[in-house]
Amino acid sequence: MDFLQLFLELAQSTIRLSTPLILAALAGLFTERAGVFDIGLEGKMLGGAFAAGTVAFIAQSAMAGLLAAVVVSILLSLVHGYASITQRGNQIVSGVAINFIVAGSTVILGEAWFRQGGRTPALAEAARFQEIDLPFAEALRGVPLIGPIYADLISGHAALTYFAFLMVPVTWWILYRTRFGLRLRAVGENPGAVDTAGISVVWMRYRGVICCGILCGVAGAYLSLAANAGWTKGMTAGKGYIALAALIFAKWRPVPVMFACLLFGFLDAFAIRYQGTPLPLVGKVPVQLMQALPYILTVILLAGFIGKAIPPKAGGVPYVKER
Repeated sequence: MDFLQLFLELAQSTIRLSTPLILAALAGLFTERAGVFDIGLEGKMLGGAFAAGTVAFIAQSAMAGLLAAVVVSILLSLVHGYASITQRGNQIVSGVAINFIVAGSTVILGEAWFRQGGRTPALAEAARFQEIDLPFAEALRGVPLIGPIYADLISGHAALTYFAFLMVPVTWWILYRTRFGLRLRAVGENPGAVDTAGISVVWMRYRGVICCGILCGVAGAYLSLAANAGWTKGMTAGKGYIALAALIFAKWRPVPVMFACLLFGFLDAFAIRYQGTPLPLVGKVPVQLMQALPYILTVILLAGFIGKAIPPKAGGVPYVKER
């Protein structure tokens, strides 16, 4: 296998594996920039994936599944918002509770409704997001270097993949070039000053939480309607936590978030591609070690290469209006 073919295969896998990470990390960016820490990204993704797989199977429509995923994820986000914003509860405990509740309830409901060992029935093509061939992909395939990259790497992904990468500049523009983004960041840094200016801190934080729910729902829908042909129990497999790690690694900035997610996606793709395959100078590496490689390197990167990551100053602190 020549170098270009190997590069294209790894890059394709990297993009596909990075898509849910990018969506989930951008989701966490909205809520944490508003001052609400959200460790429940995993649960919202899993709940969205379950809703998407269930509704898409019943309605035989990918769009119906996507809508169901977004609705369920927003509802879970509102639960987290109510606990941490309105009731001023511990934000970490609330997020962990959502993860546990969703992980258990989806298995129970999936087995009760479908009785297929913790998964939904396989989805037909009409109920999934199919790969999109971009214009002139086949015509340019024969062009050296540029053709294979355009036809096999840039083209041929599901619509939600293109949406994920499009959301990176959109998120940057929203956060840094709009009034909403300015207020959202201000709420995460100095909510007292925002309140003094006559802006509702509670409403701004709820809006950040809702944005988080939308993107987590899309990430979950991608897992069950594009990356797979249905929902399986525990299919997020820690992706919500890795997205949170990528968010911290990128220091809460949209474009670095994308590159951090691509890095973690590449580590995952490399582990899948070479598990059980002898490596140069190393030999055959145990499958279990290759499967754990992305998580091990995530810890190493966060511990040794991130530098000083300073979260929003008011992050994790419930706001109490001064009287």
